[in-house]
Amino acid sequence: MGFIFSLLTSLIAIFIYLNSGKISSERSRWAIRGITVLIGAIALLASISRLLVMVPPGNVGVIHLFGQVSDNTLNPGVHVMNPFAKVLNFSTRLKDVKENVDATSQEGLSLNLDVSLQYKLDPQKAATVYKTIGMDEKELVISRFRSTIRAITANYPAAAVYSTKRQQIVQQLDQQLIQQLLPLGFVVEEALLRNVKMPDSLQAAIQEKLKAEQENQQMKFVLEKERQEAERKRIEAKGIADSQKIISGGLSNSVLQLRAIEATEKLAESPNSKIVVFGSEKGTLPILVQPEAK
Repeated sequence: MGFIFSLLTSLIAIFIYLNSGKISSERSRWAIRGITVLIGAIALLASISRLLVMVPPGNVGVIHLFGQVSDNTLNPGVHVMNPFAKVLNFSTRLKDVKENVDATSQEGLSLNLDVSLQYKLDPQKAATVYKTIGMDEKELVISRFRSTIRAITANYPAAAVYSTKRQQIVQQLDQQLIQQLLPLGFVVEEALLRNVKMPDSLQAAIQEKLKAEQENQQMKFVLEKERQEAERKRIEAKGIADSQKIISGGLSNSVLQLRAIEATEKLAESPNSKIVVFGSEKGTLPILVQPEAK
């Protein structure tokens, strides 16, 4: 409508300018021509501006013409458009939705969860989002986000939600939100479970339980270490005993006497003075006596 009005204004200004020659007063004629040129130029610029559309950064443009929505979207920048078309800008920037959700655990205990969802619009599906959802998708996304986190939390005990299964819950939340929001035209970047609140008495009981489990794990570690040390000592003692058994089994009286004779011979060959006394009984080893030096 604005384009038609600007175009008609330009045509009227041109018509008046062309017919201004019929005015007898030269001063009035030039005044009217000046006014018509100014009005015509402004109207012409307004008409031309309706042909150009600028899509700002971080947005895509959806073309709407006479009740029909084009499947083709406009990227950021300046575009030449049908002057009768309307362009709607949709943000493709990352959005962060923070929610405080009341949920229940597997045992039916009340939990309060601080959660976040980071998502953005798929630029290729902006036209579909406009046709099926409209300009504001936030309510739809939040309602599905709340429903999904409640459904997942109901499958876990309170202690697991509070401590041991938080990462698993977040991964499951990511997967389910992707399945639900991607067909609608939204890309899920990440879901975050920032905090879990519960009654003070329940929280204290869970913390005590976790502390006891940690102490139990520590005791198991100590006992396992002691068991391994005892096993090491047993193996070491068995090795020593086996070694002594082997050695003692090979040391007969004959071998001992032979070793003694060999040692005596080496002593006898030594330049140092000495006295060697041989035993008279069988099996008696020789005795070495070192005289005192004079």
